[in-house]
Amino acid sequence: MARGKSQSEPVDWVTRAADDAIRHAGEGNLVTVASGASPSGPIHLGNLREFLTPHFVAEELRRRGIAVRHLHSWDDYDRFRKVPQGVDGSWSEHIGRPLSAVPDPWGCHESWAEHFKAPLREALVELGVEMDEISQTQMYSAGTYREQILLAVRRRDEIEDVLAGHRTKASAAASAESDEEASALADSVANEDESTGSGDLARFPFKPWCAECGRDTTTVTSYDDETTDLAYTCDVCGHTGSTNLTHEDGGKLVWKVDWPMRWAFEKVDFEPAGLDHMTPGSSYTVGQELVGTIFGWRAPSRVTYAFVGFAGVQKMSSSAGGVPTAADALRVLEAPIVRWLYVRRQPKQAFTIDFGPEVVRLYDEWDALGRKAGDPAKRDLAVLAWERASMTAAAGALPTPQVVVPFRTLSSVADVTAGSADLISAVISHVGHEHDSVDDLEPRLAKAMQWTAEFVPDEDRTIVRDAPDAERLAALSEDEELWLRIFLDRLPASMGLDEVTSVVYGTPKVARGLGFDDAPTDQVKSDQKDFFRLLYNLFVGKDRGPRLPTLVVALGMERVRELLGAGQP
Repeated sequence: MARGKSQSEPVDWVTRAADDAIRHAGEGNLVTVASGASPSGPIHLGNLREFLTPHFVAEELRRRGIAVRHLHSWDDYDRFRKVPQGVDGSWSEHIGRPLSAVPDPWGCHESWAEHFKAPLREALVELGVEMDEISQTQMYSAGTYREQILLAVRRRDEIEDVLAGHRTKASAAASAESDEEASALADSVANEDESTGSGDLARFPFKPWCAECGRDTTTVTSYDDETTDLAYTCDVCGHTGSTNLTHEDGGKLVWKVDWPMRWAFEKVDFEPAGLDHMTPGSSYTVGQELVGTIFGWRAPSRVTYAFVGFAGVQKMSSSAGGVPTAADALRVLEAPIVRWLYVRRQPKQAFTIDFGPEVVRLYDEWDALGRKAGDPAKRDLAVLAWERASMTAAAGALPTPQVVVPFRTLSSVADVTAGSADLISAVISHVGHEHDSVDDLEPRLAKAMQWTAEFVPDEDRTIVRDAPDAERLAALSEDEELWLRIFLDRLPASMGLDEVTSVVYGTPKVARGLGFDDAPTDQVKSDQKDFFRLLYNLFVGKDRGPRLPTLVVALGMERVRELLGAGQP
């Protein structure tokens, strides 16, 4: 029996979207939430919103005990549009062919499409996303949509009337925009509203593939409504050919007709769309009308989502190189944190993912929210987002470390220890986070090590000296010599973090005749700054670095004494 949502629960965008999907499907019916993506290039963190948005809605429905499926369409029957940077120019030979028919230039997958599907699939497994996948190549090639194609072709005049009306609206909207916005809008509409034939067939809703060269660079020259024979010429290879829409499957519906056809065929109740699909004359606005007038279904409920930026990039495009993918994010962020980035915001809210110093703050915020989530009295929208990010119906709680160590601590220790997992583990125990094995620190430890190696600039890295700085040690002032003597004399053999912290801050106090527990005077505070700078100089050759007590513990007694010129105790 389906369970409704509790009246006392906080209500977020996921709750509202799930309610809309139920209303669309009708009480007691299977709810279909859908997503779609073209594997034309790396499926970046902007595209990830397309996958995670319906995933969270499906998860909410599962939580309520409502039957739901997340249906994902791979648009691998889309044409290969251009050769991206870094790929041999000879691949231009394949422009116009289906992505599923273009060879993988890297030779590791059966096609271009599969090359870019594979890493996203792996990332989605780690993110806890389960979905039923459909290949549009397989659907079209198997003749699954023949009846829908014939329907669209029979009613092509009605379809053209709808398209023409939306072209007029788009033109009016463009004239009201600035020159730059109008140009972008016109390009968007033009890209989705391509010509397929000549004369009265110019807006034919079906685009055949050339039987000779396999490209979609074809022009429909004639169509017989009685026999369903379609003739075409190829603008690239010159081939003149024909196909029969009743018995053969060599082509596909144009996008603005294809999308609403699939809504009806799959009985989609909810599907998100990017803001670029919501402009006048765009595929979604046209599809909303065609799905009812032609295909007898209702436009699915939806949320629209904004773009995701990366380190200042306002919009990511998967056809551009160098954009971060889900796999990139998962190298440095735990899976629940990646999920949290998307679920905690309204879909229409754009945001930027920064893999620089912001990662440390992100982990701190996540850990604080986890502590808050432990108190039922504090359950609010923020905690609800944490819960949605942390677990799924199928997997339960997603992997997090058994022993939670602040990311800033792990990354600092990883830096100082040059990424030795065993040494990091030993130091982490010394600084107060007891654990039985390195596994207790995973997956965060590996991500901290990766982040330190990949995203911390060289100038910010902590490189411990290979040998003592003899010149600096020879030039010590009387105060500096006294500080080092006190520091080495008081440094505990156990090298526990609390004890080391007391010695680091207490050494200048003792030098001024105070005790470790006495409040520092203004002079002592000044001495502490000079003493800290001296230790950083002697340890890492800089005026500053990671927190000194952690650095001292990470170095260990023997190394500390060596670098301070004291040798063995």
